[in-house]
Amino acid sequence: MIENNKIKTLAYVLDGLMLRYSERVPDVNKVADAMIAEGIISDRNEIENDHVAFRTMGVPQLGIQSFEKIFLHFGYEKRDFFNFEGKKLNAYWFSPPEPRFPRIFVSELRVDDLSENVQRIIRSYTDEVKTDPADSLDLNDGAAVDEFLHKPLWRTPTWEDYEALQQESEYAAWVIYNRYYLNHYTISVHNLKEGYGTIQEFNTFLERIGVKLNDAGGKIKISPDGGLLQSSTVAEMIDAKFADGSTHAISGSYVEFAERKVLPQFAGIPIDKIERVHRRDGFETGNADKIFESTFTSQTMKAEM
Repeated sequence: MIENNKIKTLAYVLDGLMLRYSERVPDVNKVADAMIAEGIISDRNEIENDHVAFRTMGVPQLGIQSFEKIFLHFGYEKRDFFNFEGKKLNAYWFSPPEPRFPRIFVSELRVDDLSENVQRIIRSYTDEVKTDPADSLDLNDGAAVDEFLHKPLWRTPTWEDYEALQQESEYAAWVIYNRYYLNHYTISVHNLKEGYGTIQEFNTFLERIGVKLNDAGGKIKISPDGGLLQSSTVAEMIDAKFADGSTHAISGSYVEFAERKVLPQFAGIPIDKIERVHRRDGFETGNADKIFESTFTSQTMKAEM
């Protein structure tokens, strides 16, 4: 049982993440406001956050091994490992201390697997972080953790470096500029009212209100067991100012949507008695692989057309 003060601090940290994220990603408020206008919900606090995701650089003083210290402290439990071979990424997901909190998905770029030139560019930034920053962070101070998750860990990149990373790893370019900014949060659709409670129905609603969906691998990503269905918006473009003084539109963050089916062994439970524990948990490599592409130019360029 995690103590109450840690639960309060965790709630504070997650609220801080969501506040800045919603300010930076207009689709967050666009979708929530449309859900209220449509009568799907009466208040945005009714939205269940399935999970949030972070991206990191896999270098010794950073990466998952550093980032996870924050949420393990708050009672999260480390779960399954994922390998994204083509994108050169590792990831884990973490289950929350209480069902009201979102799952957390943390990925890292396998920097050593990239070309020497791209490794050199990345390390010219990440080497500014001399020691694991999580080790000197007061994890019981919610304001300090909140500030850490939104402050630059290294200098602002040049446009030249950003472009060089972009050509080999769009993930690397995203992280070098955005750092630990929340990559996405995820609306659970399976508990919504009739007519909106499946991914197919919710996607129809989203497209009707003018939301652009990531169509990599199809607009709906389905796990092999059919229990996890996901979709996502195309990342918002942000005006990013680079170290050389130039400003360019680059990928920011996006919104995801998830439908978790009731597990076969709980099929007989009345729908009003279904809880999170009765539904398909965890994540799926094939689904997540395509969701990552929400920030890729193959998607954002389509959205611009």
